[in-house]
Amino acid sequence: MINDIQEKITAFAKELKLPYTMRHFKDDVSEANKTSKTYDAFLYDLLEKEYDIRKENGRNNRVRSARFPYKKYLEDLIIEDLPEDARNKVNVFSTLEFIEAGQNIILAGNPGVGKTHIAIGLGLKACNEGYKVLFTTIPLLVNELKESRSERTLRAFEHRFEKYDLIIADELGYISFDKEASELLFTYLSLRAGRKSTIITTNLSFERWDEIFKDPVMTAAMIDRLTHKSYIVNMNGNSYRLKETKRWLEEQ
Repeated sequence: MINDIQEKITAFAKELKLPYTMRHFKDDVSEANKTSKTYDAFLYDLLEKEYDIRKENGRNNRVRSARFPYKKYLEDLIIEDLPEDARNKVNVFSTLEFIEAGQNIILAGNPGVGKTHIAIGLGLKACNEGYKVLFTTIPLLVNELKESRSERTLRAFEHRFEKYDLIIADELGYISFDKEASELLFTYLSLRAGRKSTIITTNLSFERWDEIFKDPVMTAAMIDRLTHKSYIVNMNGNSYRLKETKRWLEEQ
């Protein structure tokens, strides 16, 4: 009789997608009997373990779906090695209040100063706290937009694009775009303006963005949309990567 009940519990747990109960409830029941645990305490412990597993699986799924190229955490940043403006703002960003407010962050400065590290660190923290995040490079985003247009799936892409709580668009400025690419990028980044957050990293100052988009009017409109109520971080400074490399060599 007991075995029949246990088999039915296993079947119910599988159907209800309760992995901890399915795998461990027999051991937990045995332990509860040995310690004379009350029914409500037993149920509380069982549900708490299911909750913890579901929460961890959700976090892992969000991190995987975000498509980070690698993992860089805010805790790994050496704050004193960052440009001064970034040192003053990283703690503010780490609260993630900018996501709740739908504000953008633009990290602008020369290569190697920690722009992508900060962006990925914020993205990972956002995933851990339940936000839906996407990491992409600007060139990759443009290619996906063009492919979606040619395959007539642009509307579906737009719908998915708007749902992310945070999009990290890396490497603006490394390549320039033709008219079609510029219009698509303008349209899709503008969709989020004032509503959802975007982090952009760029190696170009705003006055040089027309080198990318080739259209002064569109460039001005893009800058206006992206910078409205946004954080602009001056990331010009000595190479953060070079400092990391020197420190690593000294430790060898």
